[in-house]
Amino acid sequence: MTDTYRHKGQRKQLAEIVAKKGISNEAVLKAIESIPRHLFIPDTALHKYAYEDKPFPIGSGQTISQPYTVAFQTEVLEIEKRDKVLEIGTGSGYQTAVLLEVGAKVFSIERQRALFDRTKDFLPSIGYNTKLFYGDGYAGLPAYAPFDKIIVTAGAPYIPKDLLAQLKVGGIMVIPVGEDGDQIMKKITKKSEDSFEIEDLGAFRFVPLLKEKAND
Repeated sequence: MTDTYRHKGQRKQLAEIVAKKGISNEAVLKAIESIPRHLFIPDTALHKYAYEDKPFPIGSGQTISQPYTVAFQTEVLEIEKRDKVLEIGTGSGYQTAVLLEVGAKVFSIERQRALFDRTKDFLPSIGYNTKLFYGDGYAGLPAYAPFDKIIVTAGAPYIPKDLLAQLKVGGIMVIPVGEDGDQIMKKITKKSEDSFEIEDLGAFRFVPLLKEKAND
């Protein structure tokens, strides 16, 4: 696993592209510039394209999200140092790494066994240590709740009530909601135990958040 000066230059250009698209949070832009995205893509033939602002396949029918989307969701979360963040959909671990870089304490769930097994070994190998879990994202992690922030990295047909219950009052959840095709990114702020403010932040395209039990 090599990270060259060329890769570093490409990351700098990628951060500039993301900034031009509207991302202004300096910590988020620094994370995009710092993280070796090519290493998160299993197919080495795609490494030369890794710093284009595009999603790529990572196996198990899943993708590594477009960097702009990763940056957008992270910026919307308004993360402060040591915020406790629940991530639904670990995938390649790229979004996880961005969250760690901006100072979050991350708890991440993945329901695809092959992805979970790969990412739990891969992330520590490049210096990212966090809590990863194999299980159903719809159920969240009640044993570790409440969370300051929750991020869902797959398209959900609805907003899971279990996740709302695990969000701290004053906390923020960002989740793409919709059936097939485009989803609407929603920012949900928990005002009280049974009161939520919901903002629609535009259309995005994600792989679906898979239902029910974890998949071997």
